[in-house]
Amino acid sequence: MNIVENHTIYKSASVREALVKLDKLASDAILFVVDGDNKLLGSLTDGDLRRGFIKGLGFDNMLTDFLQPSPKYILEKEYSLDKLAIFKANHFKVVPILNDQHIIVDILNFRTRTTLIPVDAVLMAGGEGKRLRPLTETTPKPLLKVGEKPIIEYNIDRLQRVGIKNVNLSINYLGDQLIEYFGDGSDRNLNIQYVKEDKPLGTVGSVLLVEHFEHDDIIIMNSDLLTNIDYADFFKTYKDSDADMAVAATSYHVDVPYAVLEVNESNTVKSLKEKPRYTYYSNAGIYILKKDLLKMIPKNQFFDITDLMDKIIEMNLKLITYPINGYWLDIGKHEDFKKAQEDIKHIKL
Repeated sequence: MNIVENHTIYKSASVREALVKLDKLASDAILFVVDGDNKLLGSLTDGDLRRGFIKGLGFDNMLTDFLQPSPKYILEKEYSLDKLAIFKANHFKVVPILNDQHIIVDILNFRTRTTLIPVDAVLMAGGEGKRLRPLTETTPKPLLKVGEKPIIEYNIDRLQRVGIKNVNLSINYLGDQLIEYFGDGSDRNLNIQYVKEDKPLGTVGSVLLVEHFEHDDIIIMNSDLLTNIDYADFFKTYKDSDADMAVAATSYHVDVPYAVLEVNESNTVKSLKEKPRYTYYSNAGIYILKKDLLKMIPKNQFFDITDLMDKIIEMNLKLITYPINGYWLDIGKHEDFKKAQEDIKHIKL
């Protein structure tokens, strides 16, 4: 039973059936009463039933005699992150998501999903992971376990936590193992699709193999990262900047152990810095971009995401960076994999 079925009940159901379902929901105990067309009629909690019994209603009454007729809801594609934050600030725990016909299509449980980011996701999961051999001789790198679960699963779980449901995996090397592990995602309340390259297409070329994107913006990321990046803030920064593309960046510090002289063109010293630290920002392998930018990617050709970034800059479109202030680790070598095993004991992903 999926989350919508867990939280909905037909108006024709009995009061006893409602009590049984509410009991199973425990701390998430709220039901949304629907008619025969699955349209929302109202909400129902233990408290609503208790107040009804106090007023003299009984087990023979209709559920509609107990329900709250004007529950709060979210219209899909007509919400903003700010509106969702207001729901959360007002201590709403479970909110139905309706389509334009007022049929419940999803349930937002703030305990398991912090918000709803309207994007589709593409995870690059086709690499051979040669530098991690022999670990990757029979297991694709994304499925190597860090702690208790595979690297890629941390990323998918965190995307799901911010309400991303459409996840596309670009697979190649030992890709059947990924299909077997995740399936279609329905058991996770996700829609997981797979695309496979017939030949190497670079770090973004395979995105064109995805048949359909539901949303206007796409998150593209490497699947072999461990990070606690704030996806909601990343997306908000991207939208507030009216950017065409945003690149997550991680800081890299270079400490110079000597005094550094800064000179002008005539070799005259203008300043002196004692053992300075220089900070550079490196590509972290996580991107948000407008779906329309996919038109700039040549079909069936090798094309890296840095090639796309170069095109965006050449065309004077807006490309911004987003600094990751939290944890980030690219698992490329054995030393990285070993570090990940230690880090996972102390960080929350």
